[in-house]
Amino acid sequence: MTQATTAQLEALARLDTPTICNALELATPERRGYGYTVKPLVCCFPELAPMLGYARTATCRAMRPISRDKAQVRKQRFEYLDYLASGGPLPAISVVQDLDGSNIGFGAFWGEVQTNIHKALGCLGTITDGSVRDIPMMAPGFQVLAGSIGPSHAFTHLVEFGCDVVIHGMHVTSSDLIHADRHGAVVIPLEVVQKVLDAADLLARREAVILDVCKAPGFSVAKLKQAIGQSDEIH
Repeated sequence: MTQATTAQLEALARLDTPTICNALELATPERRGYGYTVKPLVCCFPELAPMLGYARTATCRAMRPISRDKAQVRKQRFEYLDYLASGGPLPAISVVQDLDGSNIGFGAFWGEVQTNIHKALGCLGTITDGSVRDIPMMAPGFQVLAGSIGPSHAFTHLVEFGCDVVIHGMHVTSSDLIHADRHGAVVIPLEVVQKVLDAADLLARREAVILDVCKAPGFSVAKLKQAIGQSDEIH
């Protein structure tokens, strides 16, 4: 299986990212401690729906001027555009790791221009541990999860693309399926997509029994204990 079906993508997109993480814990218990972001990211547009897409990966730096000549830089940029457009299934999410170490976020790769370019090439948004700017001018509907916000792009430049990256503990390979919202992001292994959907449905039914009791008039500890027992019996 190289990609999820349209129906599976639509079903996953209706869930939030914490729910996806909960379902992964049930579907693939070994992934309980990895595969997701473990530090906060700034969500520039929390009102947007969760985004679900296939990773287009890259790395960048901003602290020092680029050492290559203009012809090399343009050649790489054009190759990167080709990669965004045809480097895997769509929709895509751009995942960019900042390589400036202790000075991560020194300059912003993302702003008005990059968000509009990436949106036009099929990206729903970006996940980066670097900085972003131009928030009011960013492409409408383009979600941005970033490590920080800053005013300058400094010497920002692309280093590599199509490579493995790590964003706040989340390891990502090009074409990985990623779910993200204001809470952060998680990689969904393609081979367990249906298991994740089934697990999410099961968890929702189990939780509903407990939540109904908590919200109903006449709540008591005894009723809660009974509901927890009933929830455990749902399979």
